[in-house]
Amino acid sequence: MPDRVSPLILFRNQTFRSLWIAALASNFGGLVQSVGAAWLMTSLSGSQYMVALVQGSVTLPIMAFSLLAGVFADNFDRRRVMLIAQGFMFGVSVILTFMAFEGWLTPWLLLFFTFLIGCGTALHNPSWQATMGDIVSREDLPTAVSLNSMGFNLMRSIGPAAGGAIVAIAGAAVAFAVNALSYVAIILALLRWKAQPRDMRLPRESFGSAFAAGLRYVAMSPNLLRVILRGFWFGLSAVALLALLPVVVRESLQGTSFDYGVMLGAFGVGAVGGALANARLREGFRNEIIARGAFVGFGLSSAVLALAESIWLAGATMLVTGACWVLAMSMFNVTIQLSTPRWVVGRALALYQTGSFGGMAAGSLVWGVMAETYGPAPALLTAAVLLVLGAVVGLRLPLPEFAGLDLTPLGRFREPDTRFELTYRSGPVMIMVDYQIAQEDVPEFLAVMSQRRRVRIRDGAQQWALLRDLQDPDHWSESYHVPTWGEYVRHNERRTNSDAALGDRLRRLHRGEGSPVVHRMIERQTVPLREDLAVKAPRPG
Repeated sequence: MPDRVSPLILFRNQTFRSLWIAALASNFGGLVQSVGAAWLMTSLSGSQYMVALVQGSVTLPIMAFSLLAGVFADNFDRRRVMLIAQGFMFGVSVILTFMAFEGWLTPWLLLFFTFLIGCGTALHNPSWQATMGDIVSREDLPTAVSLNSMGFNLMRSIGPAAGGAIVAIAGAAVAFAVNALSYVAIILALLRWKAQPRDMRLPRESFGSAFAAGLRYVAMSPNLLRVILRGFWFGLSAVALLALLPVVVRESLQGTSFDYGVMLGAFGVGAVGGALANARLREGFRNEIIARGAFVGFGLSSAVLALAESIWLAGATMLVTGACWVLAMSMFNVTIQLSTPRWVVGRALALYQTGSFGGMAAGSLVWGVMAETYGPAPALLTAAVLLVLGAVVGLRLPLPEFAGLDLTPLGRFREPDTRFELTYRSGPVMIMVDYQIAQEDVPEFLAVMSQRRRVRIRDGAQQWALLRDLQDPDHWSESYHVPTWGEYVRHNERRTNSDAALGDRLRRLHRGEGSPVVHRMIERQTVPLREDLAVKAPRPG
């Protein structure tokens, strides 16, 4: 395979290679722990609902806390955030191991500990995924995401089988101990990595402001909303297979914990194949075609698994589901990263995770209840129908293509000099931009300003308005507010090369001398003095 399409080329990047290898050990431990927790729950509780909740207890905190973690990823040192997350999961895993050895675990205690591990994962993931864009170039980012998926699923091809063997031979407590030890490798790799310092010239955004900025950016970005919706749909439907697999193996296929591990291993092997094929598929097909194929392939495989009576047929089916899973999830992840500028990528990834893992958490609950009531086969068949419908939704809401986007900072803005001293906390600030637009250009001007409004609000502008002079109809003014002078500077520095075309079109439409005139004004409110109010107040009677 030539270098230009081989994902293995990125192993020449030493930083990426060392972190990737460390992540292998961590992923192996996590998968062993997942098998141990799921199988232990079948022993602690006979409820299929409780078994499905093991998967939900890990995904629920990722749904609930990812945006908070995204704020940390965009506003703090990502390496330090990841170290805190890994240290927290290590501590939780040690306690879980001790309680399992002592025989103190109950179904709800097991769910509590898996929930805490999910909280650590929620904190870690946005920083980890956003870090890929710091380590590799934009052109190599899809390859990096595919390699991360391949690494995880390489461990999925052996980790679950190893986990099943460990549980069968030594018990779930040993599986939990293996997971606790696995965190050491990635903690050491993060400690050795010397990340480049981030530009912190502007003061760090307040937590509330950063939280709102992430929500606002995604809400004003239709392409991102499409990806999040599709990720939610896929997670909701596809998780049925993973959540109910222990029940299918144990009851429908009459298998053991080792068989369950082998089934997950087959899923992992298929996922590795999907990751290796990802680059070639992206060269030959549009993003949406790949996503639709993943939806349909996973749906048909879920239907086959629901009806399978042979463990060999079920294992072959898991190969297909693994490939479809990694193709869909890596496509969603790459699309988010390449459709988002670096200043907000952690929060965009976090919101995507909230959608996809929220779908998984909801699906774990829904499919668990359905399997408890009607059995696992009807639940899997219903999920299969939803997956095929998810492919049909792509006809109306296709994934965007990202090849032409250039989201590097535009770099044209220079902080203007002012006639009196300002700090970054000075404000509120009002901006007005004056244009002279000929009557015949008004329709085009309004179309451009509609896009301009979305970009302005997306990047932090408030109270945006477009005004027309009643006495001079050719005179138009664009106005908006920002809370402080620092936010005004930040707002302008968020502009990307892809946004430049709007400004260029507006300058071409402007008929006045020179460029459109920009007025930057700080708000000052006057309040009457008490004695003035007393003089003006009417006398009683």
